[in-house]
Amino acid sequence: MTATTTADTGHQRTRTALFLAVAMALTVGSALAFQYIGGYIPCHLCLEQRTPYYVGAPLMLLVAVASMLRAPAWVTRGLLAIGGLLMLYGLYLGVYHSGVEWAWWPGPADCTAGAGPVDTGGKGVLDALDKFVPPSCDKAALRILGLSLAGWNAIASLILAAVAFRSALARD
Repeated sequence: MTATTTADTGHQRTRTALFLAVAMALTVGSALAFQYIGGYIPCHLCLEQRTPYYVGAPLMLLVAVASMLRAPAWVTRGLLAIGGLLMLYGLYLGVYHSGVEWAWWPGPADCTAGAGPVDTGGKGVLDALDKFVPPSCDKAALRILGLSLAGWNAIASLILAAVAFRSALARD
């Protein structure tokens, strides 16, 4: 194999890692925009689905830097594979949450709305917490083209996992 071909593969991994970092950041950024701009309060599972993106986006930036610095291929390939695994975990979380929303299976016990008020025995900060009841995981706050945000997250995670694994498994 020539040095040019190896360099081309390295550049391709750099571009893929940068694409993944931006795509992951945009995906979780969209969820944050729905929360802070759109006013959609996330449930427990919604918040959990963000974790692979919070870890994955900076990891993909690390892959891009490692690739630009010409780290050994096994390093960049391994980190891309870890990014793919994170997105598979995101896919699992999205499918699980979607299934809870469609009542295919029960959600976690800490994900139900309507918990009773906390008896604080007085006035104070805890009284303000009583007024906030987090949304239930089994009610989709929004559906776009028939899919909840959890469903769209599953699709995004699947695509990003495929991109990460394809790059990780590409030959040098």
